[in-house]
Amino acid sequence: MVKDLVKVYRIGTLEIQALRGLSMKVEEGEMVAIIGPSGSGKTTLLNILGGLDRATAGYVKVFDTEVTSLTPDELVEYRRRMVGHIFQTMNLIPTLTAAENIELPMIALGVPKSKRVRRVEELINIVGLRERRNHKPGELSGGEQQRVAIAAALANDPPLILADEPTGELDTATARLVVDYLSRANRELGKTVIMVTHDPAVARAAGRILRIQDGIIRADLEPLWPELATTTYADILRMRIDEVERQLVELEDELRRGELTGEQYVERQMALKRALSVFKEELHRFGMVH
Repeated sequence: MVKDLVKVYRIGTLEIQALRGLSMKVEEGEMVAIIGPSGSGKTTLLNILGGLDRATAGYVKVFDTEVTSLTPDELVEYRRRMVGHIFQTMNLIPTLTAAENIELPMIALGVPKSKRVRRVEELINIVGLRERRNHKPGELSGGEQQRVAIAAALANDPPLILADEPTGELDTATARLVVDYLSRANRELGKTVIMVTHDPAVARAAGRILRIQDGIIRADLEPLWPELATTTYADILRMRIDEVERQLVELEDELRRGELTGEQYVERQMALKRALSVFKEELHRFGMVH
C-alpha cells in the first residue's frame, strides 16, 4: 500500500517534485503495469517501493513491512530478501557467466553453496537457458540477457518483482517472450509483479494498468484486449521462428545480389541460426514442434 507519497529532489536551489501525494494499492499476487509519460514519476515510485530511494513524505507498506520507516541497514536486508529488481539495462556483470550472474544475489545473502547450485539449475531451466548457462552477457542476445536478469531477480525467492522498462531495448517479438516469463512468475510462482513500461502492448499482459501523470495516479484500468487470451507462448515462439527463417532467406538474397561480403554473410547467418536454435529448443521444451 502506498499513501500520500511525496518525493522531492533538490539540485542546488532547484526543487523538483517527482511524486505529489501519490496513493495506490496492489494486492498480493497481482501483476500490475504502470504507464505514463517520461518524467511522470514511474521510476521514482518503483525505486521507493524497492528500497533504492527514500520518500520525502508519505507511507509505503509492502506486505508486512513498513518500508518508509526502515533504517539503512534494514533497507539492505529488505532489498535482498523481499524484492527482485529487473532493469532495462539488465545490470548483469559482464565478466560473469549467466549461471554466475544468477548465483550472485544468493552469495550476497549468504546462501550455502549447495543450495545455490540447486537454485541456479532450477532457475536456468525455468527461463529456458540450460544450453547458455556458461555464456557471458556479451555472448547472449538481448532477450537472453533479460531472461538471465529475471532468473537473478528470482534467485532469493522474493515475493515482489519490480521491473523497470524490462523490454525497452528489445524487438517486439523478443519483448513478448520476456513479458511471458514475467507473467509466468506471477501466475506459476505466485510473485507480485509491478512493471513500469512505455509500451501499451507490454502493459496489456498485466491484470491492471495504473496511469501515472505529474506524480499522481490518474487512472486505474483493466486491460480489455481479448486477442491476448488467444495468443499463447507457443504461438509467439512459432512467429519468432517464422521471422528468423524469413530473415535467413533474405540474407541469401542479399549475398546473391552482392550486397554483403562473405564475412558479413557468415557472421549474420550464424547469429540467426543460433537464435533459431534457441527458439526451436524452447518450443521443444514445451513438447511442441514447429
